[in-house]
Amino acid sequence: MLHVDKIDLSYGASQALRDVSLTAEAGQVTCVLGRNGVGKTSLMRAVSGREGISAGAVMWEGRDISRLRPDARARLGVATVPQGREIFPLLTVRENLETGFALLPRRARSIPDEVFDLFPVLAEMMNRRGGDLSGGQQQQLAIGRAMVTNPKLLLLDEPTEGIQPSIIKDIGRAIRYLRGQGRMAIVLVEQYFDFAAELADRYVVMDRGRVALAGVAAEVDADEVRRMMTV
Repeated sequence: MLHVDKIDLSYGASQALRDVSLTAEAGQVTCVLGRNGVGKTSLMRAVSGREGISAGAVMWEGRDISRLRPDARARLGVATVPQGREIFPLLTVRENLETGFALLPRRARSIPDEVFDLFPVLAEMMNRRGGDLSGGQQQQLAIGRAMVTNPKLLLLDEPTEGIQPSIIKDIGRAIRYLRGQGRMAIVLVEQYFDFAAELADRYVVMDRGRVALAGVAAEVDADEVRRMMTV
């Protein structure tokens, strides 16, 4: 289980997160929602270790990982699909996927079949450079690369941003599949409520660096969530 406990995060004199908490459990999707600039990506960077926190704690499987570097967190099973995808444009699809091998023991260094089951286009483009793929295909590649590491916690930062509707459906199916396997906790950052509503087990709605609303999806007023995402 991931437990983010009352964290603060600042960029110089600007405080991006204030007293933020959330939980994410294996076999569930925790959706972090909110308008642009409310701290969603800062929260993901705090969990992944890309930014240090000034207060609170990031707990993973009962261990305080707040001071661990990103690579150390990755070795504990934390995988990130960042906003903007950050694939390697000059490497082939195969080489991009194989960058995940660095976190695995030699005997486990193979690309899981489920990557190609979920995203068949990647199998067709194994020798194409990542930079030659469309934005949606690059997003599938970024998710596939995270899956190669066999994560126990998957952080998805706005995976639908700028993506065509057909690939958004593919991404939604992939998230449902990964949740259904019960092996990982998933934290999904989204701006689009309708996409999140189809997947969420829990909501965390942010505003101005704080958690404004949180709870089990079935118990949260969807209209209130929509209102908070548009005001």
